[in-house]
Amino acid sequence: MRWRGKALDVLLVTAAIGFDVLTTWHTWGTASAPVVICGAFSVLAGAPMGLLRRWPVAVAGYLAGLLVLTDQLGAFTVNTVQILLLAALGVVAHRTRPLTVTCSALVVGVATAVNLADPAHPFTANAWWYCAGAVVVPVLIGVYLRGPAGRLPERDVTPDVLLAGGGLTLTVLNTWTGWDTAGKPVWVTASVVVLAGLSLGVARRLPGLVFVLQVVLMLLADRYFEEATATCVMLVLVAVGVFAMRVASWLWTFVVHLVAVLAIAAFTAAPADAGSQPTRVLALMTLVVAPVASGRYLRARQAAHQAERLRRRESQQRALAQVRADQLAERESIAREMHDIVAHHVGAMVLRAGAARYADPGGPSSQALADIHDAGHQVLEDLRGLLDLLRDPDKQPDLLADPATVIRRSAERMSAAGLLVELDIGPEVARAPLMARASAARIVQEGLTNVLKHAGAGTWVRVSLTAAPGGLAVEVRNGRPAAALLSLPSSGQGLRGMRERAHALGGTLTAGPAEDGGWLLTALLPTRHAA
Repeated sequence: MRWRGKALDVLLVTAAIGFDVLTTWHTWGTASAPVVICGAFSVLAGAPMGLLRRWPVAVAGYLAGLLVLTDQLGAFTVNTVQILLLAALGVVAHRTRPLTVTCSALVVGVATAVNLADPAHPFTANAWWYCAGAVVVPVLIGVYLRGPAGRLPERDVTPDVLLAGGGLTLTVLNTWTGWDTAGKPVWVTASVVVLAGLSLGVARRLPGLVFVLQVVLMLLADRYFEEATATCVMLVLVAVGVFAMRVASWLWTFVVHLVAVLAIAAFTAAPADAGSQPTRVLALMTLVVAPVASGRYLRARQAAHQAERLRRRESQQRALAQVRADQLAERESIAREMHDIVAHHVGAMVLRAGAARYADPGGPSSQALADIHDAGHQVLEDLRGLLDLLRDPDKQPDLLADPATVIRRSAERMSAAGLLVELDIGPEVARAPLMARASAARIVQEGLTNVLKHAGAGTWVRVSLTAAPGGLAVEVRNGRPAAALLSLPSSGQGLRGMRERAHALGGTLTAGPAEDGGWLLTALLPTRHAA
């Protein structure tokens, strides 16, 4: 499952409005805060979060203005708006350019300073530190997650969303009742709590950094917000488990385990328990083994799943390779059968033509018999070349013969058979790529054969090869048949084969009746693609 689309936008709106209601409900219904006004502020603060993914800069600017407004009105929603503003700034840093991030950070910093400013007290150094930290931390997180270091091989972000949502729920529900009793501004305490919970969402990408952050937050909670210490301890244990799952080194896992044990023992022990500290450490070492074992178990399961997926992929590749090998073997068998059949009949034709030629060397059919003899020999050579090519797919076809020579020989052969052939080959054709010229030669051969077959001897034919913009233009045009024709056998594959040859080079081929009652065959073979 992937978190995307409108469902995520609705979830953001619902969470933001619910968060404000949770933190401000105890003020609802008072004389200074009617229920309708408080509900309206909750909607004004949370509804724009549905647009955060599409227009983060606009949402950040809106929340900055709403922060200043709620601060001036003294609405308790100001704490929620401050937290949502920092989240929006993080999204801006993740999705936009550095200049936009800088401008947005300045706006957020000014709005935060206005929120912290109190006319009755001077602006202290701690307030400046709050402003700087509130702006810099979300910007750094957003920029870091935008880079490749924050990406995992797997694209599913469901575990990250569940970790972030679970951590946020745990920290808020366990600590929100004491936010206004910690001696700090409510939004500062809430921001630290929210940061502690949401940081689990990047624990899989930054396991070591998140672990250190959780230990530091546990130290701060132990000193400034004791009500959150137990919650921070739970977050540290979760961070230990995630670290054990994501980091392969047992040495680093043991170091993290030991640091977690010492930190929890120091932050949860009272001064009177100093004598029992070694016992506490040993007990904690035993207890903290549980998240390490859980993390290592999940890591083993994940590795087994990846190995099984790799095994299935390799099995599929082997099956495809076997199918391809079987297909090649079948093609070779068919080619061999075709060669044997065609070679047998063509060989017999060549032998008979040769015998007839020697029996009557000066007869009127001597030239035709010699032509048949030579053409048969060429057919046999071409068949052997094609069979060798099918047997070895890596072998390159033999294109040593000049395509222009092939075209001239075809024209001479068809002229001897009775066609009136006019040949026009432009001098620029010789500069075209060899594949384009070879394909043009085959198209001309097939086109002349079709004219002889369907129009008969005595038909006028004009063959033209010229350079066109971006390609090589081939044209075979013939006039009306000179006489009535006998029905000759046709496979119907000649025109289809010519089209496939032209399309293989990215070109086009058209054929159809001409204006004078003849037939027109045209082809355009791109020379750039052919090269």
